[in-house]
Amino acid sequence: MFNPKMLADVMKQAQSLQERLGKVREELGRRTVETSAGGGMVTVVVNGHQEIEAIRIEPDVLAGADPVVLQELIRSAVNEGLRQSRAMAAAAIKEVAGGLPLPQGLVPWA
Repeated sequence: MFNPKMLADVMKQAQSLQERLGKVREELGRRTVETSAGGGMVTVVVNGHQEIEAIRIEPDVLAGADPVVLQELIRSAVNEGLRQSRAMAAAAIKEVAGGLPLPQGLVPWA
């Protein structure tokens, strides 16, 4: 049997979850992870939206470096940064959702 109060409660909970997810999204834009490759020769900073905020290359690497090696170091650091950023976002979303399964695509930035 249809219960209008129950439907209103579910809608209220969904709206609350949506608001909390919005706050998490904002927070993730401010949170970062930092990864490096080559023993710190290349460092990458990635935010919780999977956007690269900084790439630092040690000057010694640039002096006479093999371009292929430098490219590999950058690729490696960026990929690890993106992996860590996605994990950070997934953990934040899981905490807010309380284990509820969220529809695919609801949070594409996670």
